[in-house]
Amino acid sequence: MKTVLAVEAGGGTARNLTITLFLVFVAVTLAITIWASRQTKTATDFYAGGRSFSGFQNGMAIGGDYMSAASFLGIAGIIALYGYDGFLYSIGFLVAWLVALLLVAELLRNSGRYTMADVLAFRMRQRPVRTAAAVSTITVSIFYLLAQMVGAGALVALLLGIKPGTTFLGMDADTAKVATIIMVGALMIIYVTVGGMKGTTYVQIVKAFLLMTGALVMTVLVLAKYNFNLSALLGDAAATSGKGSAFLEPGLRYGVEVAGNSTQTFYNKMDLLSLGIALVLGTAGLPHILIRFYTVPTAKAARKSVLWAIGIIGTFYLLTLALGFGAAALVGGKEIIAQDKAGNTAAPQLAEELGKSFLGGDLGGATLLAIIAAVAFATILAVVAGLTLASSSSLAHDFYANVIKKGQTSERQEVRVARISALVIGAVSIALSIYAQSLNVAFLVALAFAVAASGNLPAILYSLFWKRFNTSGAVWAIYGGLVSAVFLVFFSPVVSGAPTSMFPDHDWQWFPLSNPGLLSIPFGFLCGWIGTVISKEHDEDKYAELEVRALTGAGAH
Repeated sequence: MKTVLAVEAGGGTARNLTITLFLVFVAVTLAITIWASRQTKTATDFYAGGRSFSGFQNGMAIGGDYMSAASFLGIAGIIALYGYDGFLYSIGFLVAWLVALLLVAELLRNSGRYTMADVLAFRMRQRPVRTAAAVSTITVSIFYLLAQMVGAGALVALLLGIKPGTTFLGMDADTAKVATIIMVGALMIIYVTVGGMKGTTYVQIVKAFLLMTGALVMTVLVLAKYNFNLSALLGDAAATSGKGSAFLEPGLRYGVEVAGNSTQTFYNKMDLLSLGIALVLGTAGLPHILIRFYTVPTAKAARKSVLWAIGIIGTFYLLTLALGFGAAALVGGKEIIAQDKAGNTAAPQLAEELGKSFLGGDLGGATLLAIIAAVAFATILAVVAGLTLASSSSLAHDFYANVIKKGQTSERQEVRVARISALVIGAVSIALSIYAQSLNVAFLVALAFAVAASGNLPAILYSLFWKRFNTSGAVWAIYGGLVSAVFLVFFSPVVSGAPTSMFPDHDWQWFPLSNPGLLSIPFGFLCGWIGTVISKEHDEDKYAELEVRALTGAGAH
């Protein structure tokens, strides 16, 4: 089965259609952003959209923020290549929302203002806590941004029919991917600097609708291809994968049992456990998700928005099953890997096959591919805008306004610094993404979840629920979890020592697990406890005030 656009008769039309659809989406979203910029007059408008969104609107936007390139491209790719094991990501990402709903959403909305650090610094010394929170927010956001940019590069290479050995406008596949990463980075900077939270939220709402519609249409077409017989679909996927029944059973990628090597088997099983812990606990510590709770007017709306988000996200992750197994059955693992080693183009390649079957010929394939690819681009642009907004808000509000200026700054100055920060963070993300193109995007996001759960989650939970917690504990928790997670990732197979590493030609790897969560998350909690008990700082009155605010919303901004 051919999954590269035909360069002959239909090729030019396909490329033109793809580029046109993409440009239409960019034009529409830029128009939304420019409209939103006229409504953005205060810091509250820029950071929290004026707290004017309903529970349903915010739920859609959370879905738009959360269903990233990792969800659409990465999970479909992992399921297409590894079957059952790929679905672990879908389950993990979804279950994580229950943790966010039960422990964080309402309490954070009631006790904060613009950023995660507002809660952490409420009963502690402002400068050290806000500095630590800003460092953590930026680190997590950059890990997450890498995933989106890598997905964008892989997608454009597929759209333009560029494979190793072919060119487009004089660019080979690698150059085209780099050019795409730079273009996506530039667009995300425009969305954030011009539109702020209002523009970003409306882009995310539009994107959530498009993504759900696109995934639903593809799921129905995949099932129609097999007369709505799931058993036939799974059987065909297993047969085409070349791995037989093992494709439908656990152990193909995670927890692999290595005959005669009990040590490696143990490491593989620990890596699976580490991934699960990171996925389930990570959401409640993601800065770009946490700031979404500040965009609604009441705690009730915050709860409602999370419930809407769970419904939207849960439905979508069920659809990824059909997309992943459909790609395995109709496209085949060899074709997917030939286009992108990490499997990030499985869903768009499936769209092309379905287009050929149901719409007829190469042009039909090109049409559906172009539509789904435009949706995937919408996904990437909306998520990178949310991430950049979270990190630039933290730099401006936490570090510049409260650490450097000690609260003596105007709203206008603060927003200007946020816009400059977006530019800097965008540039750093673009540079790092160029080196991460060999990694699966769902896998990259799992790393971001591990870093968030290690550095942010211990500090948030201790701050909300532990009366004794203090400044020293917050700083220890954030830096301890953050540094341990990044340190372990740097010395893991993710960065060096394996063919799929960021630096495959080098080897300084000694940590055997690909995901650090199993060690770094408990270490973050331990650091928070140690930092607290070795300090004599203690303010029960301030904790009581925070508790009342968190539970009732009294005094919330």
